[in-house]
Amino acid sequence: MSFKLLTKKTLLSILLVHMLLLCSNPFLLAEENTEKSIYHFRLDADIFPAAERTVKNALEEADSQKSDWIVMELNTFGGMVDVADKISRAIQDSKIPVVVWINKNAASAGALISLSCDSIFMAPGSSIGAATVVNQTGEQMPDKYQSYMRSTMRSLAESSGRDPKIAEAMVDDRVHIPGVIDSGYTLTFTTEEAIANGFCEAKMINKEAVFEHIAGENYRVNTYEAKFTDKVISWLTHPMVSSVLILLMLGGIWFELQSPGLGFPIVAALVGAVLFFMPHYLEGLAENWEILLFVGGIALLGVEIFVLPGFGIAGIAGIGLIVFALTMAMVRNIAFDFHFAELDDILFALLRVVGIGGVLLTGLLFFGDRIFKGKLFAKLILQSSQYRSEGYTSYKTEDMDLIGRIAIAATDIRPTGKIKIDGRLYNAITDGEIIDKGTEVKVMRINASLLEVIKTSDVA
Repeated sequence: MSFKLLTKKTLLSILLVHMLLLCSNPFLLAEENTEKSIYHFRLDADIFPAAERTVKNALEEADSQKSDWIVMELNTFGGMVDVADKISRAIQDSKIPVVVWINKNAASAGALISLSCDSIFMAPGSSIGAATVVNQTGEQMPDKYQSYMRSTMRSLAESSGRDPKIAEAMVDDRVHIPGVIDSGYTLTFTTEEAIANGFCEAKMINKEAVFEHIAGENYRVNTYEAKFTDKVISWLTHPMVSSVLILLMLGGIWFELQSPGLGFPIVAALVGAVLFFMPHYLEGLAENWEILLFVGGIALLGVEIFVLPGFGIAGIAGIGLIVFALTMAMVRNIAFDFHFAELDDILFALLRVVGIGGVLLTGLLFFGDRIFKGKLFAKLILQSSQYRSEGYTSYKTEDMDLIGRIAIAATDIRPTGKIKIDGRLYNAITDGEIIDKGTEVKVMRINASLLEVIKTSDVA
C-alpha cells in the first residue's frame, strides 16, 4: 500500500516538474507539437526607412499566416535612430514571438532592435553594441540624443531581464562596470561575451540551427520576399536616383521659364516630382507640409508664367519654396519635430539641392547645344531651320498691321506681358525695360510671336 502511494507521489512529482519546465522554457513547448510554422526574413542593410517598411511588412505577413515564430536574420552597422525606434516598437507590439539571429553585426541601431526581440542568438564571430548616436560624419551628437538612446536601451534591457547598466554602457562611454568595461570605451560584445553577460541565449552556426532550437525537428519555414513595389521604392529613394529626379524637376522648371506655356518641360518636372515625393512619403521622410510647400512653389511659378509673364516676386518665391521643400523632404523629421535633425543635416540637404541646380546650370551653359543636338532630343526638337525667305513666319500676316499701333499694358511687362488693342489681348515684350500695368505703349515691331513695345513717352 505504501509502495503504491509512493509511486503515485513520485509520478505526480515528475509530472509537476515537467510542467514547470515547459512553462519556464517556451522552446520545449514547440517540441511537443508535430509541426511549427516559422516566418523568416532578413534585415541586412542600413536602418533607413526602407528597413522599417521591410520589418512591418514581414510582421504583418507573419501574422496573416498565423506563424508560431518570427526569426529575423540581422546584419547591420546601424542607421537612423528614429527609424530603429519605430522598428523596435513594432517588434514589441508583435503578438508572435520574435527571435533575432545576429549574423555578424548588430551595431548601433541594430543593438536597439536586437534588445526589442524576445530572444537573441548570434553566429560565431558576431558582435552587438556600440550604440552611441553619431551624425553623418561619425561624430557624437549632443547629450540630449545620447540621453534618449540610453533610456531606451535601459528600458529594453529591463523588460527582457537583461542588465540595464550593460545596455547603457553600449551607448555611454562614461559607464564603468568592473570586469566588463572601463570608462572611456563604448561597450561592444563578441558572441561569447554576450552569452556570458546574458545578452545572447546561445551561439548558432546558421539559421537552421535557430529554427531547430525553437521549434524542434518538425517545422516549416516561410521566407519573406520583397514585393516589386518595395524594390521600386528602395530604388527611387537611392541617393543617386533621387538626385537625378531633382535634376529633372529643376531642369523642367528652368526650361519652362525660358519658354512660358504648358509643354514638355513642365510635364517632365511634374513627373520627376511625383517619383521623388511618392517614395519619400511612403518611407516616412517627406511630410504633408513639405509636399504642400512644393505644390505652393509650383503654383507661384504658374502665376508667374501664365498670369504675370516675366520673372518677378512670384517666380523667386516659387523657386525658393521648391528648394526649401526638396531640402526638408530629405531631412529626418516627424511633422514639425526635428528632434533627430541637426543643422549639419539640413545644410547637407540644402547643398545637395543647390549643388544639383549648379550642375544643371553649368551643363546648360557649356554643353547645352551639344545636348539638344544629340540623338536623345533629335525626335523632340526641330533640328532644321525654316527661313523667312522660304515663306516661313512665326506670326500671323495680319499681325503686321499692328506695327505702329498704340496699346495699353494689360499686365506688368517684365520684360514680357500682355497688351490690349481694340479690346483684344496680345503677348508683348520689351527690350529689357519694365513697364507697369496701365501704361500706354507703342508697337514697334514683331519679335517671333511677340509684339515688341516701348512706352509712348519714349517715342522720339
